[in-house]
Amino acid sequence: MKKSLGFTLAEVLITLGIIGVVAAMTMPTLMNSTQGAQYKAAYKKALSAISQAVTLNVALEEYSFADTVAGDADTDYTVAKIITSRMNVVKTTEDGFGYDMQGTGDDTATDASDVADAAANNYTFFFNDGVVFSYDKANAFACTQDAPDAANNKICTGVIDVNGAKGPNKIVVCNDGNQNATNCEVKTPTDIYPVMFYDQTVLPNSDAARAVLYSK
Repeated sequence: MKKSLGFTLAEVLITLGIIGVVAAMTMPTLMNSTQGAQYKAAYKKALSAISQAVTLNVALEEYSFADTVAGDADTDYTVAKIITSRMNVVKTTEDGFGYDMQGTGDDTATDASDVADAAANNYTFFFNDGVVFSYDKANAFACTQDAPDAANNKICTGVIDVNGAKGPNKIVVCNDGNQNATNCEVKTPTDIYPVMFYDQTVLPNSDAARAVLYSK
């Protein structure tokens, strides 16, 4: 008589059940990690693109964020003019797209309430890669750190949303849930990042945003 070797149906089902349990436990973490890496890459790319736009504008038109004036999007020497002229903008809106820049006029964090409500005075730009850049048009002009009188230095602020209307639409925070923290670490990057801009510079405007930018 021949003896056949193999697994019984019960053994196969038990093995598949174990694999299913392990997959269910690890897949959410893996997906969050992958999504966080995508947000981080898009954020770095957006910062670089806006920085390159103002640098190119200085080379071609000889004015930077420091030389801008208050005005409409189609007026020369405005922040909006730099963005629309030097970047691939597919749509603009003035309804704020849910971002409120109030309370972000210096190098301080934007808390959740600052981005919760639409602001009628915002300019919001939608780029062809899905990234959104929004700022308070009423205050985004003459953005400089080099004013003759230090009291008149004005660092302008805004937010970058790396995937537009698509969720989760959450501002990035440190692991302890705050915008700013000593030795801030961000375990799970989200899609909204506070930024500040002045002269030819665009930088993160919270410890959490900085942690994501400079992390490996």
